[in-house]
Amino acid sequence: MAENHSAPDTLCPISRAENIVGDRWTVLVLRELFMANHRYDEIQAQTGGTPQMVATRLKCLEADGLVERRLYNERPKRYEYHLTAKGEAFYPVILALRAWGETWCKAPEEELAVVFTHKPCNHPAGLGPVCAHCGEPLRREDLISQPQAAYVAERQARREAFKNR
Repeated sequence: MAENHSAPDTLCPISRAENIVGDRWTVLVLRELFMANHRYDEIQAQTGGTPQMVATRLKCLEADGLVERRLYNERPKRYEYHLTAKGEAFYPVILALRAWGETWCKAPEEELAVVFTHKPCNHPAGLGPVCAHCGEPLRREDLISQPQAAYVAERQARREAFKNR
């Protein structure tokens, strides 16, 4: 599980990064934040994590400076979670995991879960890290996300199952 260490015991940047984001649940929480799901219940529904797991990951991400809480309801107190600049800087890692998963973890007949259009050239971006059409580096703010029907249905089913439990 991710922990906030103010005094790391290694100079290795990979080990330091893994200490913060090196578990499945933390990466899934970050995925949801990148997909503009800012509320706790939606993050929990889409990750499939327990309330304790989601709360712990969000607290660790906040302590490590990747996430900030914003009050959206006073009574009862409810917060939304938003990426900080440090959290936003994790986006290339999400793109790399997506590309690897699309390339190596799916059957050949399966379509992409999400198709990205590169705004500057208005063509499909491919899997990155550069646009498949124009060769420019992919940046989050330059991408239009188009989840495919099967992925939309999967996420909707997860949301409904969470509501009906």
